[in-house]
Formats: sequence, C-alpha cells, structure tokens
Amino acid sequence: MAASTRDLTTLLAQTSIEDHDEVLKATNAALKKSKGDQDAQHTKAVALLHLDRYEDALQVFEAAPEVQKKAQFEYAYALYKTGNAAKAVEVAQAAGSGAGRGMKHMLAQAAYRSENFAQATRIYKELADQNVESEEYDIRINSGAVDAQLEWTGQGELAQKKQPTREDLEVFETAFNAACGSISRNEFGQAQVCLKRAKDLCNALSDMSEEEKQAELLPITVQQVYVLIQLGKTDEAEELATKIPFADIKELSTRYIAQVNSIAASKEHSNPYLSHRIFHSSPQPPVTDQLFSYQSNILREDEYVISLLSQKVTGVAESTQKVISGTPAPSLSPVVNMAAVLNAAAHTRNTSTEKAALKAILPLLEKRPNDVGLILTITQLYVITNNYAAATSLLESFFKRLEQSGSASDLDVRFAPGLIAALISLYAQQGRPGASKNELAKAAEYWRKPHKSKTEAPSKSLMVAAGTALLDTHNPENVKSAGEIFKGLYDQDNEDRAAIAGLVAAYSITDPISIPADLLAYLPEANRLVSDIDAVELEKAGVPLGNVTSVNLAAESRKRSLTPTNVAPSKSKRLRKSRMPKDYVEGKKVDPERWLPMRDRSYYRPKGRKGKKKMDGLTQGGVVAEDKGTPAAQEKKGGADKSKNKKKGKGGKW
Repeated sequence: MAASTRDLTTLLAQTSIEDHDEVLKATNAALKKSKGDQDAQHTKAVALLHLDRYEDALQVFEAAPEVQKKAQFEYAYALYKTGNAAKAVEVAQAAGSGAGRGMKHMLAQAAYRSENFAQATRIYKELADQNVESEEYDIRINSGAVDAQLEWTGQGELAQKKQPTREDLEVFETAFNAACGSISRNEFGQAQVCLKRAKDLCNALSDMSEEEKQAELLPITVQQVYVLIQLGKTDEAEELATKIPFADIKELSTRYIAQVNSIAASKEHSNPYLSHRIFHSSPQPPVTDQLFSYQSNILREDEYVISLLSQKVTGVAESTQKVISGTPAPSLSPVVNMAAVLNAAAHTRNTSTEKAALKAILPLLEKRPNDVGLILTITQLYVITNNYAAATSLLESFFKRLEQSGSASDLDVRFAPGLIAALISLYAQQGRPGASKNELAKAAEYWRKPHKSKTEAPSKSLMVAAGTALLDTHNPENVKSAGEIFKGLYDQDNEDRAAIAGLVAAYSITDPISIPADLLAYLPEANRLVSDIDAVELEKAGVPLGNVTSVNLAAESRKRSLTPTNVAPSKSKRLRKSRMPKDYVEGKKVDPERWLPMRDRSYYRPKGRKGKKKMDGLTQGGVVAEDKGTPAAQEKKGGADKSKNKKKGKGGKW
C-alpha cells in the first residue's frame, strides 16, 4: 500500500494539475497494480469530475463505499451532476456542519435542484451572513434564483427579496433573476424592464465571446416571449419568437419551453392538429436537465388541452383517469388535481352551458366523492351560475367527511390553505364574516397544535389571516390565541412585519407588560398620532348628539352602500287571463280599491232621484217629518220594506 502511494505521488508530481487526462492514466495504472487503493480511486474520481465524465465518476464512488465516506463532497457533486439531487442532499447533510463552506454550497445547490427551496434559502442566508467577499457575487445570483422559485411554488413569504433593487440591475444574471421573480408575482411590466436590462448588460460585456453571449441571451429572449404573451402583445411575441434559433439552445428544457411558447404566440398555429404535432415534436430533456415539477405540470396540462382541442377526448379521459386512480383520494398533489379538472373537461366537451356541464359531471362526484380537483371544478361551476349556497354546501359536506374519517392525511387536506381560502371566499360572497373567522380559527388551531401527520403549517399567510380574524372578534380568549399565533411567527422570523404588528396588537390587549422592548420601537409615538388634532377646535365644536331622523338616515345610507350599484331590473310577472279583470287594458292604471265593495270605495257616490221622486225628497214648502232619521237609516228602512214583499230565497247573498 505504501509503495503504491509513493508511486502515485511520483506520477502526480510529474504531471500538470490541469492535465486531468494524464492524471486519469496514472490512476488507472496504479489501480491495475492494486484495485483496492483508495487514494488512487479518489484521485481517479476527481479527475473524471474535472473531465465532466460524471457518470464514470459516480461508478467509481459506487464501487468503493469507503471512498464515498472519505470524499463526501466529491460524491455529492457526482450525484448532483448525474441528476440525483435528492441523494446528494442526503450525502451533504450526513457530512454535518463541520464539513466546510464548500459542502454548504453543495447542499444549497442540491436542495435547489431537488425543489427544497425553503432549505436552499436558509443555507444561502447563512452563507451571506458570514460575509466572504469572494463569494458575495455567486450567493447574490443564487439567492435571487431561489427567491423566484419560492414565489412560483407559492412560498413567497420565505423569499428574501420582494422587489428588485438597484444592485440587482447591475449584472445581467441578477437582472434576469429579478425578472423571473417579477414574472412569478404576475408583475409582467416590471419583468419586461428587467429582461431588457439583462439583455443590454449581457451585450455590453467585453470578456465574453459572441458565442457565449448568444448562449446567455437565448433564455432571456424565451422569457421575453412569455412576458409579451401575458401582456397581450401577441404580434410582438410572435415576431420575437420567429427570431429564436431553437436548434442553438443547448439546454433541451429551455428549448422545449421556447417551442411551446412559440405555439402560444403564433397565429399560424391556430389549427389545433398542427399545434398538437409541433408540441409533440419537441425534444424531451434528459435526466440531468429536467424541468421543475410546476413546469412539468403546466406543460402536461397544455398537452391535455391541445389533445381536447384536437378531438382526442377519449384519450384524455382515459389517461387522466389513470393518473387519478393511481393516487389515493383525497390528495393535494397538483398533478392529480389537474388531471381531475381535465378529466371533467373531457366529460363535458360537448356541452354548451355551465348548467349542462354540471349535469354531465355530477355523476362523477358519486363515484369519486373525495376527489379534490373534481369538487373544486363543480364548486367553480356553481359560482359561475351564481349558486353560492350549493357551492358552500358542497365544500362543507366534503370537510365534514374528512373530519369524520380522522385520518392524518385526510385532516391535512381538510385544513389545506387553498381549500380554506375557497370556503372563506364563498362565505364572503354570502356576507358571513362569523363563519369565516370560525373556519380560520379552526385551521390555525389544527396547524399550531400537535396533530397526527406532524407536518408543519404549509402557509404563513394562513396563520396571519387566522390571527387577524381572531383579533377582530375582540373576544379575550380569541385575542389570546391570536397572540400565540403571532408569537410563533415572530419566533420563526423576528423581522416579519406582519408578525410584529399582530404580536403587539394582541399583547397590548391581553398582556402589555410582555411586549418586548425592541418591538415597542415599531409603535409610532403618541405625539405623532395626535399632531394633526386641534383639541381647542374639538372642544368648541362640541359633541354631535344627533337625533332619530339623522341616525335613521345614516343607517339607511349604510344599507344603500351595501346594495350593488348596477341592479338588474326585476322581471314583471305575467298574469294569467283568468286572473285579469274583464275590462283590463294594458298600460292603464289598475284601480287599487277594486277589491272593496262599491259602497266602501272612496269615490262612491249614491245615485240621485229622478222626476217626482226627486221633489219628494225636498223640504222647501213641504211637510217636515219630525221623526225622520239619518239618510243611512232611511236607506236601510227602504231596503227592509222592499224585502217584505219578497219570498225568502235559498242561499241569499246576505
């Protein structure tokens, strides 16, 4: 062993450190003499890594477990470069904190590639805090990329930067990452500015060849096409897409996205059959250049949509059904839920209205009652048809089933932030703030307290919303719970402004003494709050007491403000002919007293007497009857006299 080591040292001394081919030859010669020489195996693996022969280097490590332990950094790097980022994370973590900064960089890169962006941002923050000047540039670029990925995957609260800074626009890499961050936040105007800046900075570089510049500019151009499409500038996007030389894009994942974007931007590809052919002609990226999962999901969705437009309805229904049946329900997997939505679309392909679509897919709900994607699709159709009560009932019954099951995975789905947000939106549409607050409180309680699945709260925004809702109740117990929620958020990130504001607001009610002194500095001074208030003028003005009328008017104005501004005109009811008066004329005002007897109507006037009978009723020059009663009494008497001469009839009116 000692002799072989001396021979290897002699051989290495005779070669240049840059001549990795010669080093490889020397190590192969040494290993022929002693296959178990760990130093030679280690040296060979390093030489292969320098020669970009990552698969061969990994084979060396796999054949020598002892070398894996001895050269953990190189082994992790070989795993990372061969597309096994998750295993690289395990190896780097096993090395421990004493493995050095190089291993931390390796761990951050592997975590990024394995889509553990929260871990990656924590590591880069630690590296940035240690402030090594030679690494500052690389850390800034990589941190910007991680921030963009956090935004894209719905973890934007963990991002270190929310908006581009001036230093981000000084180098084309950071400007490009800033543009990606803006795209992930749907700030496309800002993204367009950042992409133009990135292009200008790249073109201005003097230490890069034209070929290298072209390789860097192509991904920027691909992103520009996407941004122009989102801004509605389809003509500009199409013109720019035609200038992209797809064959020159070395990264196949980028080339694939570029070709899909060109289909979206092109008017020539309005034929779905042609788009289907072009879409499937794009080269599939290798294992070492895979798309991120959210990108793959979107592209798979595009594939299904193009297939539906190409009348391949049965194929889409069958392929999506395989995806759905391959995972136990309920599931929060974007792949499964997206497949459920498109499966529903395949079943409603021939329907023309939302109600017809509902009728077509409701039978599917009986077969798959816990399919999250299907339930959300039906909920959306109910909302489109303004049936908020049915949408709310559907979600509430689904939640009730999950609670009754008691399964850890089912309860995680029950309190998933997205589903909670959907139900709260429905409550808001129906004016039910109390139900919203109760739902948020239950969700916060579940994620804060120990639960079966032992998973962490998936969204900080859910906890902030729950804490805010509990504060609004002004209930001492709820305010105390809100304080605990914000205290937990503050312990996780003591610079989180939402956590600080909530913590101070809650503790100022329940326990003002417990507010940390450093948090009191965030509170505005009392003098500043009352600086624009004139106490003398307030005293002169007095206190407005108001009266019943003014109070009623104020209440009425509030009621009016709650009503929608554009109220649809109410449809007039059509009456059947049998219910219409015989003399009814359309447009003529109907007599409001038509239901009363004629004598009781306000406009009734009794008929006067004619001829000699009229003279009998006059008193001038005639005999005055002393016992003459009132006109009403006389009329009644006359009526009675008339009835004396008549026989008693059957079923008389009176």
